[in-house]
Amino acid sequence: MIRIFIVNLVRFAILVFLQVFLLKNFTLYNLSTPYPYILFILLLQFQTPNIVLFVLSFVIGITIDAFYDTPGLHAAACTLLAFARILFISVTVEKDGFDNEPDPTLDAMGFRWFFMYALILTLIHHFFLFNLEVFRISEIQYTFTRFVLSSVFTVFLMLISGLLFFRRKER
Repeated sequence: MIRIFIVNLVRFAILVFLQVFLLKNFTLYNLSTPYPYILFILLLQFQTPNIVLFVLSFVIGITIDAFYDTPGLHAAACTLLAFARILFISVTVEKDGFDNEPDPTLDAMGFRWFFMYALILTLIHHFFLFNLEVFRISEIQYTFTRFVLSSVFTVFLMLISGLLFFRRKER
């Protein structure tokens, strides 16, 4: 239990540090901004109680909001992400028989499942975040372009980080 707490605390600190101090001003042509801090929410254990998941999601979102000067945008998007994560896991994990896996990581669940998991949840998070940020129909094309390119960039960074820390399962 303490090991899980320490791992998640270190993961939280590293992802917030990377997001705030390294990736905050890193954009590609002002269209694509990576938000890999959501990996913290995605990598929480399956057994995490829903209330803890919502609280942790809100905390990481409000932490990012504090550094980005966006009052509640990331907190709202992360809370929605927590809800979408619960739905996605309830549909896929029990259906595919992954009940005995403790973590939704690349090495535990396999590339295909993790890719779909990261892609779908990142699309939901980014769609909500960018639409909440702009909140105008007149800029729908620009918002859609940012949403798609940022999602691709974020998922790419998640997969790279997952492959960097990939450990092959013992059989």
